[in-house]
Order: sequence, then C-alpha cells, then structure tokens
Amino acid sequence: MSRYFHEHRVRYRECDPMGVVYHAHYIDYFEIARTEALRSQGISYKSLEDHGTIMPVLDLAVRYFSPARYDDLLEIQCDVTMSDSKVRVLFDYEVRRKGESEILVSGHVRLCFFDSARRRPIPAPDWVLASFPQKKSGE
Repeated sequence: MSRYFHEHRVRYRECDPMGVVYHAHYIDYFEIARTEALRSQGISYKSLEDHGTIMPVLDLAVRYFSPARYDDLLEIQCDVTMSDSKVRVLFDYEVRRKGESEILVSGHVRLCFFDSARRRPIPAPDWVLASFPQKKSGE
C-alpha cells in the first residue's frame, strides 16, 4: 500500500457560517482516510491495540488553498510511507473535489509505533511492515 483514495460527502454540520468546511474538519478527514487506508490492507487500530501497539501522532501540518463547500464530494488521497527506522510512518494527504485536479487542502501526519505497556517507541510489527512501502532514505 502506498496510495489510497477515500471519498467523503461534505455534511451541512461540517460547514461554518461562511458556507465552507470548517478548517479543523480536514484533520478528521485525514484520520478517516488513514484509518480506511490501513483497513484496506487488513490493519485496524483495534488489531494493533490488541497486539500492544498504539500509534500516537508526532506532528501534523495542513495547508489550505481553496474551500470545500456543503455537499461537495471530496476525494482524499492518502500516500503512506514507512521510515527507514520502521518506527515512524508518514501519511501525506491531498483533498480534491472528486473528478477535479485542483488541490483544496494538503497535509501530512507523522505517527510512530509505540509499545503500550513499556511506553516507548518500537519498530512496526512484521505483519504491519509487509503492507508498507519502504521510504527512500532520508527520514
């Protein structure tokens, strides 16, 4: 898995008084796309937790270019790259209206694999690594 697409229809409650998607909702859209990208590869947060692994967010960035509006059908592109250390994983996002090329919002979220009992970072479990492309050096 290196690229995943998730569709989302903008709901009325996600819009602010100016009629555009409230900025914080894009972080929710990223999380939903990330969760479904993992699920598409047979990896759920529940299965990770059942194996004693959690994935806290290390950093997050969002850039806003053009607003989405109520009832827009959005396509969230999610590119996934495992770090060389196999401890961190990067999710890059681009949000577009379905069928259009203009990027409305882009961003990234970097997470790490974390042993929930020992409370320290760990390499991703082997069964998870099998689903991730390896990063081309530098991270």
